[in-house]
Amino acid sequence: MTDPRTRAAVPDDVDAVLAFWKTAAEGTSISDDRAGVQRLVERDPEALVLAELDGELVGTVIAGFDGWRCHLYRLAVHPERRRQGIGSALLAAAEERFVRLGGRRADAMVLVRNETAHHAWTAAGYGPEEHWRRWVKPLTD
Repeated sequence: MTDPRTRAAVPDDVDAVLAFWKTAAEGTSISDDRAGVQRLVERDPEALVLAELDGELVGTVIAGFDGWRCHLYRLAVHPERRRQGIGSALLAAAEERFVRLGGRRADAMVLVRNETAHHAWTAAGYGPEEHWRRWVKPLTD
């Protein structure tokens, strides 16, 4: 198998990413719309990392850095391409970005019910911090 090519998303990728998430991502987010992804790409052009094989979008991860903490979201690999190193390549690209920016620790948003993801994150060296709980408040209707 050819190694995946990773690159930062550009504005022209937004629609393809949204369509890809419908197939490959688990769950949805309030920001899973054109305006939300477009805003991400415009605000932090390196945050949305794509993996491609022969020009086909096969994976994504959002590697957000706020200057203090490194956050990972939307690690998604096409279901037919899993267990081929694509997730590992995406995480390596994200972690390299974080180190380059001065990050010291990365955390990931992972759905409790997504057992497949738990195995992937564990294999990548991540582990849950059970003493933390995510608290949220929608800011729009």
